Amino acid sequence: MALVDVAISCLNSIREIEEEVKDAIVYIDAGCTESFQFAGAFPLFLELGARAVCSLENMTSLDAVADWNSMTDCTKRIVIMTSRLLNDAHRYMLRCLTTHDAVQHCTVFTSISEGSHSAIPDSPLGPDAYREYEILLVQDYNEHTKKSDKISKDKGVSNFSSALESLTMEPIISENIDGSSGGVEGLAVSVHHFPLIICPFTPRAFVLPSQGSVAEASLSRQHEDSLSFGLPPISTGSMSDTDDVPPGATLTAHFLHQLALKMELKLEIFSLGDLSKNVGKILTDMSSSLYDVGRRKRSAGLLLVDRTLDLTTPCSHGDSLFDHIFSSLPRAERFSSQAQLEQGVPSINRPSLDVLVPLGELLNEEPSKIRESGFPVGVEAFLRGWDSYTCDPQNVGLLNEYDKKSTTNWTELLNGSLVATECFRGTPYLEAMLDRKTKDGSVLVKKWLQEALRRENISVNVRARPGYATKPELQAMIRALSQSQSSLLKNKGIIQLATATAAALDDSQSAKWDTLSSAEMMLNVSAGDTSQGLAAQISDLINKSAVAELQAKKNEKADTSSRGLLSFRDALLLTIVGYIVAGENFPTSGSGGPFSWQEEHFLKEAIVDAVLENPSVGNLKFLKGLTEELEGRLNRLKSEETKESPADDQLDIDALDDDPWGKWGDEEEEEVDNSKADESYDDMQLKLDLRDRVDSLFRFLHKLSSLRTRNLPLREGSLASENSFSGDPSGNKGLLYRLITKVLSKQEIPGLEYHSSTVGRFLKSGFGRFGLGQAKPSLADQSVILVFVIGGINGREVLEAQEAVSEGGRPDINLVIGGTTLLTPD
Repeated sequence: MALVDVAISCLNSIREIEEEVKDAIVYIDAGCTESFQFAGAFPLFLELGARAVCSLENMTSLDAVADWNSMTDCTKRIVIMTSRLLNDAHRYMLRCLTTHDAVQHCTVFTSISEGSHSAIPDSPLGPDAYREYEILLVQDYNEHTKKSDKISKDKGVSNFSSALESLTMEPIISENIDGSSGGVEGLAVSVHHFPLIICPFTPRAFVLPSQGSVAEASLSRQHEDSLSFGLPPISTGSMSDTDDVPPGATLTAHFLHQLALKMELKLEIFSLGDLSKNVGKILTDMSSSLYDVGRRKRSAGLLLVDRTLDLTTPCSHGDSLFDHIFSSLPRAERFSSQAQLEQGVPSINRPSLDVLVPLGELLNEEPSKIRESGFPVGVEAFLRGWDSYTCDPQNVGLLNEYDKKSTTNWTELLNGSLVATECFRGTPYLEAMLDRKTKDGSVLVKKWLQEALRRENISVNVRARPGYATKPELQAMIRALSQSQSSLLKNKGIIQLATATAAALDDSQSAKWDTLSSAEMMLNVSAGDTSQGLAAQISDLINKSAVAELQAKKNEKADTSSRGLLSFRDALLLTIVGYIVAGENFPTSGSGGPFSWQEEHFLKEAIVDAVLENPSVGNLKFLKGLTEELEGRLNRLKSEETKESPADDQLDIDALDDDPWGKWGDEEEEEVDNSKADESYDDMQLKLDLRDRVDSLFRFLHKLSSLRTRNLPLREGSLASENSFSGDPSGNKGLLYRLITKVLSKQEIPGLEYHSSTVGRFLKSGFGRFGLGQAKPSLADQSVILVFVIGGINGREVLEAQEAVSEGGRPDINLVIGGTTLLTPD
């Protein structure tokens, strides 16, 4: 039986649109860029005959110059692929069409289905969304063309610049729709669905693009059970009406439905958590059409899980090289999206999934033959020509200017990203790394480097320890493998992965990760004792981190990570973990939290003092609007101390004055006294505002501590976390591990709901009285199980899920893990 491979399915979907891609410029938005990067789809586009693959948000008229395949000079076809709602991507598509005025046909592929467009209240498109948008896009294109022609005649400016300027002044979509077709006078527009825009880390693990509409959509509305707009609400059992479902739930349900159709899977749907039940209900209603009945599809089980049932696992620094890499490396900047507050529900700006692998920085640390030899003549000429676009054409020293920046250019060009389809003898690199812990994964990367060096007949003089991998060892092998251009290009996959691993194993990064992991383990140990001990531990972490950052600021060394010290932001993250653990171990006190009033008062005072001493610490969201005032107060106090300090050693003459009446009537001193009184009042008001913010923070912490008691599936304790006090960090398994273990052993899971199809409900109610009803299926009986966590997953959970399948003795099960986004502790 063929295995489900989401990465190959994504590439096969691109092959299906070969006719549209051939001889066209392909524009992809930021979400598609993330997806196709992990899937390794860019070479495939060029193989299928695309003229170029370009960024939709950063498009320019020069994109037509980068022509890889076509023999014609003029670009007449454009393909636009977007992971957003059509109305959200409209301004970019309109700018693209008005820039390339010779285009005759535009094909738009969107990952958002027509049903999703009509189901979202904020979308102006209806059930026939694609046809409606074809008409609207052509209408707006014609209007902009006419307006730009008029402006060019009146002002004598170019057609291109006028269109760009008018984009910011016009409404995004025309309000009136007439009977015009999608193709008029020189421009034909067609819109199609392309559902498989996902980020496949491995053939069995994926998340949604962080800059796509599904991942950005809110998962909760503002109410007492809500933690944040990016997480499902607490599962109290009061499932909201379908009409009040947040947009993220609707988009997720439509995505999973289209994913199942594309992969020809017949889903048996199970859910755990309130929002998952809403998604399961929407998904069941869509999957119960008579068209699907009787179609030959492969049966699969879908398990939907709310992220809020387990927040400890994504907040923890577990033993996962994959998580370590994504937490250590910088991410690419997001494109600014119009995240407007609509109907009280904002969109979520999730971090980009594109990690920036610093290969150029690593090779730049010492001389390399690549730098000495330079680029090939053709590549260098192309870079000179491209660079001239950004320089002054009148600059006679253009070539000299390029030579000065040549080192920077090649360094930036060598920086790369992780690709899921890069493999070693058929084994994808990322898959093998994701299935291993930090030590085993780094040793495996070292082994792959050694194999690549042997293939290239390159010898490296480096002292290696068997069974271990260190950053100096990996660096030496990476430099040796990158000495020649042919070797660099041939082994780019392992070189990029090894560079990312070396960055994660850096002393500063690994020391901080280990420190946080140890602190989390100590919090778990303290939770097994008393609440006083746990509160004292949290308070100590806050005080020590605040003192360390303040000392580092005085020494002008803001980067405390270089010494393995915890930042104040890290201490607050540990406070979150501490409150969740406390809520699982201690009964709620009268104050609404797991600690007594006195214990919590000390914690609040520690945070208030830390903020007053260093207001800019951590760039914290709950201090938004107060930071500048707190900084001003601190600077004023410092300036007053500086003025007063020289006079401390001098004798106060006024103190010896026997005639205090001489000061009467001194208006200047009265003004000074009044000014000091006003400043004192402002300081008091500022402190009260700060305490209100801290009180609000602790009300949020109280919600987190109540997850065990308020989440219905966790009340009975069979799914609650089982803390291990043996000192072994791997003793604490996440919810997915416990859940899959119980599923495979066919144990009863409290709160797990099966969503029967319409046909199934009919058989149960109609023919059930004759003994012909269908029995409730079991997830363990399925050969394919898709687990989707609404709210996101991390690498440790994927590893533990595969461990649960292996330990359950079911190698025949094809387990696929998916989530809204990739989560890191930050």
